[in-house]
Amino acid sequence: MTYTAKVRYGLMKFVKDFCSDLPDLRIGDRVIIGSERGQEAGEVLTPPREVHGCDCSSCPKLVRKTTEEDEKQLEQIEEELIPKEYRFCAERIRELKLPMKLTSVEHLHDAKKIIFYFVSQGRVDFRELVKDLAREYKTRIEMRQIGVRDEARLLASYQRCGRELCCKTWMKDLEPVTMKMAKNQKATLDPSKISGRCGRLMCCLRYENGVYEDLKSTLPKKGCEVSTPHGRAKVLDYEILRQKVTVQTNDERILFVDAKDIIKSNDGNRQAVG
Repeated sequence: MTYTAKVRYGLMKFVKDFCSDLPDLRIGDRVIIGSERGQEAGEVLTPPREVHGCDCSSCPKLVRKTTEEDEKQLEQIEEELIPKEYRFCAERIRELKLPMKLTSVEHLHDAKKIIFYFVSQGRVDFRELVKDLAREYKTRIEMRQIGVRDEARLLASYQRCGRELCCKTWMKDLEPVTMKMAKNQKATLDPSKISGRCGRLMCCLRYENGVYEDLKSTLPKKGCEVSTPHGRAKVLDYEILRQKVTVQTNDERILFVDAKDIIKSNDGNRQAVG
């Protein structure tokens, strides 16, 4: 019988379905999987689901639950090997005067690859560094350049809201976040208050943006003329969530009108907000 389960693995929190013959997997179980990078440890995120007609040859394999020996090896990698590899690489970067900052090291369970994560303002010629690392560790070396958002995912812990960083715990893809999203939600535009640990706009500004955009599309543009129960008026502002529109009538009154009560704009259509 073949089962699939979602597993999170790697420093970058990859999530993928893996095939196995283990029906008793539980959420939170530590497992050894065969990923595209090699054999490494992961955490089960979903209960196993029985599948029929699965082409197991093309499905990555969940090899086994971690054994006591696996856990000892993983602990040794984390506490002994990675710190040494980090120090050696950082020292060689200084000696070679390379314009890069080492952030993290990932040592796969099967020791067939070591991945060094770094940040840099531009391209770096690290060929000499890779030769030194390969000579020292006798295994495949990968240098992975990352941005400041991924750096925060690897190094930071908690956000000002008191919760662990979303990018570190559950987010798979780091999608763009724009100042327009903050403006839509009437959030403060003070960068120090809406920026995350990475120095970029907080990812959570994106979570409700779709709702705001949908509601915003039903409102008239600022500055256009509309018909209201109080007569013709000019749109001054709006509250997206409350679906309220601030208008100024021809006799200079400032009124708050329900969006549903606005009959039409000056071109006969209710226009989307600009």
